[in-house]
Amino acid sequence: MSGTNTDMPAVIAHELPSPVPLDEIAACPVTDLFRRIGDKWSMLVVILLGKRAYRYNELHRSIEGVSQRMLTRTLRTLEDDGFVRREVYPSVPPSVEYSLTPLGVSLLAPLSALAEWAVANASPTSSGPTA
Repeated sequence: MSGTNTDMPAVIAHELPSPVPLDEIAACPVTDLFRRIGDKWSMLVVILLGKRAYRYNELHRSIEGVSQRMLTRTLRTLEDDGFVRREVYPSVPPSVEYSLTPLGVSLLAPLSALAEWAVANASPTSSGPTA
């Protein structure tokens, strides 16, 4: 099949060297994205912030099991990566609100497609895709 076949997924249509060099894997934007959002909390934070903006404590209460340290770390990483905006309002005490940036909003559609695929292919007795 040619690379112009529109029925072929882009990940298959792209030619890869054999063997794939480690530096190419490390430099791959897809690998980088999964590394950035594939941890335990990042996708959930992005999904919640996709619904609306949250204050820190409100977000913390919305995620059972996340420590303050991990939530802070996750938010900082997502902010550094350009997915999340942190806005400080001058009040006493200062109020901080988190929301998605346009880049974060643009992640919601492909993230939703991946989530829909995972749900459609999950076996009834496990949380993973069926074989």
